[in-house]
Amino acid sequence: MALMARFEVPEGWTAQSYRFALDPTPGQIRDLESHCGAARFAFNNMLAHVKAVLSQREAEASYGVPEAGLTPAQGWSLPALRRTWNQRKNACAPWWTQNSKEAYNTGLDGLARGLDAWAKSRKGDRQGPVIGFPRFRARGRAGKSVRFTTGTIRVESDRHHLTLPRLGTIHTYESTRKLARRLEAGIIRILSATVRFDGGRWYCAFATIVANKRRPAHAHRSPHPVVGVDAGVKDLLVIAAPDGTAVDRVPAPKPLKAGQAKLRRLQRRVARRHGPYDPDTMSRQESSKRWQRACAQVAKTHARVANLRRHALHEATTALAHRHAVIVVEDLNVQGMSRRGGNRKRGLNRTLADAALAQVRTMLSYKSSWYDATLVVADRWFASTQLCSGCGAKTKLSLSERTYRCGVCGLVIDRDLNAAVNLACLGEPTCMGGVSGTGTGSGPAASVTTGQGRGADRKTRLTDSVGKAGGVEASTPHSDTAGQTGTAAPQGTAA
Repeated sequence: MALMARFEVPEGWTAQSYRFALDPTPGQIRDLESHCGAARFAFNNMLAHVKAVLSQREAEASYGVPEAGLTPAQGWSLPALRRTWNQRKNACAPWWTQNSKEAYNTGLDGLARGLDAWAKSRKGDRQGPVIGFPRFRARGRAGKSVRFTTGTIRVESDRHHLTLPRLGTIHTYESTRKLARRLEAGIIRILSATVRFDGGRWYCAFATIVANKRRPAHAHRSPHPVVGVDAGVKDLLVIAAPDGTAVDRVPAPKPLKAGQAKLRRLQRRVARRHGPYDPDTMSRQESSKRWQRACAQVAKTHARVANLRRHALHEATTALAHRHAVIVVEDLNVQGMSRRGGNRKRGLNRTLADAALAQVRTMLSYKSSWYDATLVVADRWFASTQLCSGCGAKTKLSLSERTYRCGVCGLVIDRDLNAAVNLACLGEPTCMGGVSGTGTGSGPAASVTTGQGRGADRKTRLTDSVGKAGGVEASTPHSDTAGQTGTAAPQGTAA
């Protein structure tokens, strides 16, 4: 059974979220823990009921009971699960009045989404990896979160407190003035508030819609309206213009690499202490307080690493959306890049995860709409690294070769800069009021089907006279015209 219809953002409004770190009192911490536990209980209780109904119907069918005589099926939508929960809660959870109804609705909503994802994945209607049937959420291992959609949800006028249903007014570590000012101006609407425990700290995230969100007045456009962005692990972003100008180069922060020594030390400390599982008896046991404190230190370190990475990505992508009118990025298959290799490739896989390359496109996709920029996504098979930005010939490069050397025109250029220039050339028609050569992306160019430009929809092939980078000939020309043909390219050159 399908889920409820998703909320549609009205015309002229933009979805945005605000997250604040909370400073709850000990009593409020107990209430937050209780609400999160109630959400987990509702999820587990209804999942057990769903599985029991499925097993009962399967057993009855095996005995030849007709369809009309089977136990009534349990609906998997949120309203159906909620109706059943309301009938069962007095018997299975007589203490349910101690928490807000939103806590139980959070667990039921998670179960409905999990069942829906499993059903669609089983039928082949869902893209991505195969989704398994929902599993029970164990205490101490499942994430702690609760979502409020009704009741008193507001930001107090003192800019350092917020109010949630049944939890009361909670102090925040940081100022809420950005959200409060828009609430006072009437240009923002709060849809929900989600409280989550992450990295040893409680956070509250407000899902909102903002009216007429535009680029800030203080943000100045760059003299290069069209740029190509090559994302990598050494330099997070290499930004270039179609004429070959290197606009900017953002180094990768590599927070995981910086914190690896500390994480290694803390994880060894966790391994030495008394955990919840005894490998000798192969049984679960009560974990020690020292083990729990050590795990909390590991979680805080991971949270800091994630915050540093997220901060660097937000700064870089916001600057891009502010300064440039057209941004061209690659459609990187990051999951596929780090899927295989085992121990031989674990260092590269860790570096790819540390760079979070997929987040660059995700952040640019919504920030470009916020700040009146156009995002163009090059086709996944567009060989931006292997094409010469001067003549368009193709040269195969190994991962260790960091300099591009064209065997046709003799261009010598940094590998990442060459890729960024090739990407930028795809965005030039969009800036001139025409069409991007890719036919993909989130901007107006995505809806136009004319032209693919430079073979962006397929793998490019080697020209007859171009071999490996570095001028080493890998093939022999068979005519005087060999090497003069190649994939057409804009005439932008770079020194």
